[in-house]
Amino acid sequence: MTVSSPAPALRPHAEQSFAEELAALERADSRPRPPGWRLSPWAVTQYILGTTLQDGTEIAPKYIGARRVVEVAVATLATDRALLLLGVPGTAKTRLSEHLAAAVAGDSTLLVQGTAGTAEEAIRYGWNYARLLAEGPSQAALVPSPVMTAMAEGRPARVEELTRIPSDVQDALITVLSEKTLPVPELGTEVQAARGFNVIATANDRDRGVNDLSSALRRRFNTVVLPVPATVADELDIVTRRVADLGRSLELPEVPTSLAEIRRVVTVFRELREGATADGTAKVKSPSGTLSTAEAISVVTGGIALAAHFGDGTLRPADVAAGIHSAVVRDPVSDGVVWQEYLETVAREREGWEDFYRACREVSG
Repeated sequence: MTVSSPAPALRPHAEQSFAEELAALERADSRPRPPGWRLSPWAVTQYILGTTLQDGTEIAPKYIGARRVVEVAVATLATDRALLLLGVPGTAKTRLSEHLAAAVAGDSTLLVQGTAGTAEEAIRYGWNYARLLAEGPSQAALVPSPVMTAMAEGRPARVEELTRIPSDVQDALITVLSEKTLPVPELGTEVQAARGFNVIATANDRDRGVNDLSSALRRRFNTVVLPVPATVADELDIVTRRVADLGRSLELPEVPTSLAEIRRVVTVFRELREGATADGTAKVKSPSGTLSTAEAISVVTGGIALAAHFGDGTLRPADVAAGIHSAVVRDPVSDGVVWQEYLETVAREREGWEDFYRACREVSG
């Protein structure tokens, strides 16, 4: 029987995808590094924002936004305060948290995914119940959480969608963040955090009122708000770069990507999100969805797949129309009215948008 080699990962971790960049930065980094850090805070920032090293190595930007936002986030991790990345959906909170952990420790995998069903064991520890019943409480029966592992090894732990986690489970972090220790009363012992440990959490500010953080827990975090891209140029840059990255990762056929088509997707999303046309001459209604940058990336990537497999190999309005319709019209009634009004009052009248208007009308029925 022949054992086949494992297939390549669909989405490698950041430290795998950018291993060469991290190694080049590590070689070039002569600045002081906090205990347990692979890179200095300065080098972590260069990795996140992108640069060209003296040896010619190109460091691609992982986050496009204000430098100060990244500097504050990195500086927070160099202290004993945890970091909370807060923003609307699609502002790259998860991406930034992953790359921060990859640059700081070379490992972004110590992750707790927050949901309404997340149990306290995901933050503290659990038990191998077969061994627990056979042997009673023992170190061998203990199943450490990602947070416990991060404490023991002096690495960052990531907690995604913190405000989706029930409040009583969230509060399991209070002792971890304030005392830097995790008691295990069943064994009469504790795990003390090694130097280098910290927590990077993300939260969606659309979830306010779902499971708000207690004041005691909020005090343990330094909150950094990630804004939506400030300009069309910024958002266009983000979408173009991420679409190219995803295309290579998914091995999509090469498609001559029309910058004009990507700009059109970004423009539609921004105008509907902001409730006004780009030139400020008309107001438009906003749909119920967020129409985030991440959704724009998804629409363009899906359009490229359509163009490659079912079109003529060039990204055209018909390739993105269905994706835009799906992103905008979440509620068939209210959002449908918003989208039809935008098509008739904005897209129909805009010069050079005739093909886009017809494609969207065909999809909308």
